Amino acid sequence: MIERSFILPFDRDRAIRGNVLIPDGPPPRSTIVAVHGFKGFKDWGFLPQVCESLAGDGHSVVSFNFSLNGISEDLETLGRLEDFARNTFSAEVGELLRVLAEVRSGAILPRPTRRIGLLGHSRGGGIAVLAARDAAREGTPVDAPVTWASVAHFDRWSPETQEEWRETGRIHVMSPRTGQHLPLDVGLLDDFEANRDRLDIERASSELETPWLVVHGDADTSVAVDDAHRLIRANPSARLEIVAGAGHTFETRHLFSGTTPALDHALSATRRHFRKYLVPEGTPSVAP
Repeated sequence: MIERSFILPFDRDRAIRGNVLIPDGPPPRSTIVAVHGFKGFKDWGFLPQVCESLAGDGHSVVSFNFSLNGISEDLETLGRLEDFARNTFSAEVGELLRVLAEVRSGAILPRPTRRIGLLGHSRGGGIAVLAARDAAREGTPVDAPVTWASVAHFDRWSPETQEEWRETGRIHVMSPRTGQHLPLDVGLLDDFEANRDRLDIERASSELETPWLVVHGDADTSVAVDDAHRLIRANPSARLEIVAGAGHTFETRHLFSGTTPALDHALSATRRHFRKYLVPEGTPSVAP
């Protein structure tokens, strides 16, 4: 398997850093783009193992860090806290659309791809839904989106939190992994309120016309399984895969120490979905 790194300059002071996994043999004609969640990064926990598994099925797999996710140059620690503070939902949607355009053109691949899949986790799932909607409006639809433990909406702050945010200009959220108090500037709230309709995940869900798989653990305490049901109500043609007893990260953590039955369940359903909708008919399946 070949691994290549890439850097995509974005605006004056932002750059998207990522890598591509390419299976051995002829260059694949299908590509999957993996999207990390809030407080996450492309090398978090199960994501590298999931990407390797999908590449083993014959797809090119692209994973990347949003430019303002706060990750340091070592790609492991959240050290760029002022970047983290100024991130917005619109910025992430725009960056994912840029990655999708680069994938479709073949700029970061051995050749242009024919079919594109998306895999978004948590907040990255919501961003993936919005970007898939926008790409479809531009005439370049994503062929097979998959969301894991996705949020159904971004409006997750109490009125009291919003009032404090307005008064101080910044709030902090805890990182359970590192114990850090991570800053969020009020620009995140401003962006959401100014673009509420465009950032409406359920509305975007209703517009998706390509096969969509919604995967969610029914013991998720970070993003309740009700969010998955809201997405399905918005788009009844999507397929819901409930992972019994699974939490937000399918019973894994960072640093990744091995797979779990919950992760195996989610990944198997995802591999089948991508094999069905990304691989041309007549191609032998390798997914269980």
